[in-house]
Amino acid sequence: MPAAARARARGGRVLRGAVRTPSLGLAVGDGRVRVAEMQRSRLLGGAVAAVEELGWSRVTTASIVSRARVSRRTFYDLFSDREDCLLEVLQNTTGRIAEELEAGIPDGLSWRERVRTGLWIILSFFDREPELARLCVVGSARGGRRVLEWREGVLARLTVIVDEGRLEGERAARVPSLTAEGLVGAVLTILSRRLSASQRESLSDLVGDLMGMIVLPYLGPAAARSERTRPAPTPPATASMTGPLASSVPRAYRAGEDPLRDVPMRLTYRTALVLEGVAQNPGASNRIIGERAEVYDQGQISKLLGRLKRLGLLANTGEGHAKGEPNAWRLTELGERVTQHLALRSDLQQDGAS
Repeated sequence: MPAAARARARGGRVLRGAVRTPSLGLAVGDGRVRVAEMQRSRLLGGAVAAVEELGWSRVTTASIVSRARVSRRTFYDLFSDREDCLLEVLQNTTGRIAEELEAGIPDGLSWRERVRTGLWIILSFFDREPELARLCVVGSARGGRRVLEWREGVLARLTVIVDEGRLEGERAARVPSLTAEGLVGAVLTILSRRLSASQRESLSDLVGDLMGMIVLPYLGPAAARSERTRPAPTPPATASMTGPLASSVPRAYRAGEDPLRDVPMRLTYRTALVLEGVAQNPGASNRIIGERAEVYDQGQISKLLGRLKRLGLLANTGEGHAKGEPNAWRLTELGERVTQHLALRSDLQQDGAS
């Protein structure tokens, strides 16, 4: 039975482009759902890292899960295949760009100013997120049917915006509708070459020349020359980077930005639930942590807690069995960073404040 069918049979949801909850039969507020979303986020980051290192065509499920340090079973609980995972990265990235465009383009601008501002916002985003830029612009051209449909949809929307230039007067009205499609394709080709080059160049520096090319057929040579010599716009606000989509494609795959990078372990649901249990119940005993993580075998929870202690994530501040007192577990500084990185503590703090 295919992975997607297995997920549906167990009560899960497999919806393209939607936020999926693994088929655990849990309420939304259950801790395991939060862990599942964290693991899903790590897999998206692992997919970006795999494409960046290997190229789109060589990415496999194994290369994604190894970089995310999440099990294959978890991968197939969340995604039907590697294309499904990569497609979600693309959709989330265009969602983030759409947020910035909505926030950065005020109402009432002329077509020329809307295109210029929108182009600047997109190029600035690509400069900040070069891995995502290469994935969207270069890598997606090698995708399967669903990815190519996504790509064609994005290009079609951009073409409609450029084609509105034909409403800019008598001269513009005589421009063939095919011109907009050609201009979008030309810009895409230029960006693809820049992003594929070994020497990285600032894409936002191209805004003047690209705008000159875009406005030339609609507004004429004088407008094109003016665009090429205009000063660069003010850098766009990035408030949307803190919104809900900002964490959908994490930067954890970048060296030094993942607190789990130096921890020799693969994160499982159970491990994350133990860390969450300690975060919520500092000083708790083995039994309490085991109940929180639904590990009722005392030998099993003792072994897991001991392993997390050896990895430097937990500290035992109790006397322990040597003196007949219960263990008292707390997160170490590293454990705090890891748990916060997994987006678990924020939910706990909100629960405690309510």
